[in-house]
Amino acid sequence: MFIDPKLFGLFVLTGLALNVTPGPDMMFVIAAGTRGGRRSGVLAALGIGLGGLVHTAAAAAGLSALLLSSTLAFSIVKYAGAAYLLYLGVQALLARAGGTAPPAPAAPSIDAAPPSDRIFWRAVLTSVMNPKVALFFLAFVPQFVSSAHGAIALQFVFLGAAFCTTGTTINVLVGILAGSMRALIERRTGWTRVLDRATGIVFVALGVRLLFVGQK
Repeated sequence: MFIDPKLFGLFVLTGLALNVTPGPDMMFVIAAGTRGGRRSGVLAALGIGLGGLVHTAAAAAGLSALLLSSTLAFSIVKYAGAAYLLYLGVQALLARAGGTAPPAPAAPSIDAAPPSDRIFWRAVLTSVMNPKVALFFLAFVPQFVSSAHGAIALQFVFLGAAFCTTGTTINVLVGILAGSMRALIERRTGWTRVLDRATGIVFVALGVRLLFVGQK
């Protein structure tokens, strides 16, 4: 077998403990669900999961090590991710009642896609452009890889995929719950605008938080 069953069991238990701990990814899913409903919450969870798979592949290929060793590379990814989160936060804060943002000049970007596609790709970008996620995979997964079983890269990919699967499952449930809250709030006139503002504040807070994360 290409992976140690005991190490895998410990990995799953540890991963689940980390998955259920609220963090930036879960906050993004909650914000997406409360602003756009259950569908948006689920799509955000799936997008975050895909972003995690990208980080898994990058770590297995050694690209995450570049972020760990290069201050410039780390800073570029960090500031790009923070800027994107701040953009999403400002957009939500400026949204009109009913969840529509002020009109902006058309430009070829993911924002030109239907809302369901937008939230999915926004989640993917948010995850991919968070250098701390890359470093997490680089630091966490190797602890459960055994050279005695060979195929280190294969073990890494398998464990990373398992972690993303359990995390996505939990985030999907969180997204559905957050979306259900949106459905209830929409029945109360005026509350959707308050919820949009709260969502904007969450995104801005996540962006500011990312600005101050360190490389180590």
